[in-house]
Amino acid sequence: MEKILTIIDCNNFWSPSGGGVRRYHLQKLEYFKAHSHRYIFVMQDSRSYTEILNTSTIIEHIAVPKIMGNWEYRFLYQSKPLKRIFEKYNPDVIEVGSPYLLPLLVKRAIKSLEKKPKLIAFWHADFPVTYVGRYFEKWGKGLEDLSEKVAWGYARWMFRYFSGFLVSSPYIGKRMQENGLKPIFDAPLGVDTKLFHPSQKDLEKVEKIKAGHKERLTIFFPHRFCQEKGLKTLLEAYPLLCQRLSVEPALVFAGTGPSLERVKEAVKDYKHIHYLGFIKSRDEMASWYASCELGLALSGHETFGLSILESMASGQILVGANTGAAQEHIQNSQAGVTVPLGEADLLVEGILSLISKTDGLSKKARDYAQKFTWENCFKRENKIYESLLEQHSEKGTSTSF
Repeated sequence: MEKILTIIDCNNFWSPSGGGVRRYHLQKLEYFKAHSHRYIFVMQDSRSYTEILNTSTIIEHIAVPKIMGNWEYRFLYQSKPLKRIFEKYNPDVIEVGSPYLLPLLVKRAIKSLEKKPKLIAFWHADFPVTYVGRYFEKWGKGLEDLSEKVAWGYARWMFRYFSGFLVSSPYIGKRMQENGLKPIFDAPLGVDTKLFHPSQKDLEKVEKIKAGHKERLTIFFPHRFCQEKGLKTLLEAYPLLCQRLSVEPALVFAGTGPSLERVKEAVKDYKHIHYLGFIKSRDEMASWYASCELGLALSGHETFGLSILESMASGQILVGANTGAAQEHIQNSQAGVTVPLGEADLLVEGILSLISKTDGLSKKARDYAQKFTWENCFKRENKIYESLLEQHSEKGTSTSF
């Protein structure tokens, strides 16, 4: 008889307007609603309450302050609310999705538990490179390398009591191992290929953004508005692209982020740049993917890139970064081209190289995306949880802090 596990998920990267992390947790909630293990997601919110989805799937909302600025992130900084939740559910496994203080809070919060749960991390963001190294690179290679080294040391210390790391990109997992973070568990994410499908194309949307020119190239950018996602590079490339094409391309933005004002300014400056706002409806998002021909994946630091798979499942061809998960997906699918980070002129060349190849690459993109499912993702995670608990039971030991 299968043992029923109690799994708790917590993540300081959660945001109601987030991208890949938000989608991961929402899909996980849907998965566990139909499966036997008990699953509790700790969600930062404006107030504290318990939301029961069904007998086995629960959201524990915790009142947490909102981060200042043009964000919807809330940063959990106290262990007390976690302690209350852990004592309430007595979990077998706790998954932590953020390296910022949260692993330490979780370790403190489980001290009072007689049965110590297994702790596992999900590497949602390659922060030593993405957030630390890139921040310091403007002051020179030496400081960039030193800051990354310190960040990797911080990660090793912060996760020193954890049993391993769920990682969705082999490229990222290899780098983590090289920097002393192990064991690594391969955990590719999924995509809803029934929802994100070329058949979702909306001819009215197509007609509107093509604005009377069938040959007008349509480009979709549904990513966080910041340079990490390549926004500055894209806005620099757009006027260059207009000069090279006989008809100005349509560039459609969806989402939000710290550089939202730059997007709004671009909309004012260019007739064929459009801003849709933040799209909450998955059906609406799927329709926009399928209604635009070209997708962009310009971040070189994606740990999986859910939006990349949604784009490909919808039949878009891709121009992506030549590093990270974007490079992996494009290379493995042969459904696009990769370009160096931050090079507007090379981004233009990459886009131009694909315009005549739309139909054939679109099929390749769709075929590749169908290999990834959420069902397989969470089945794999469950097996990893169960394996860790079996090892724990065979050793007859518990972790103490």
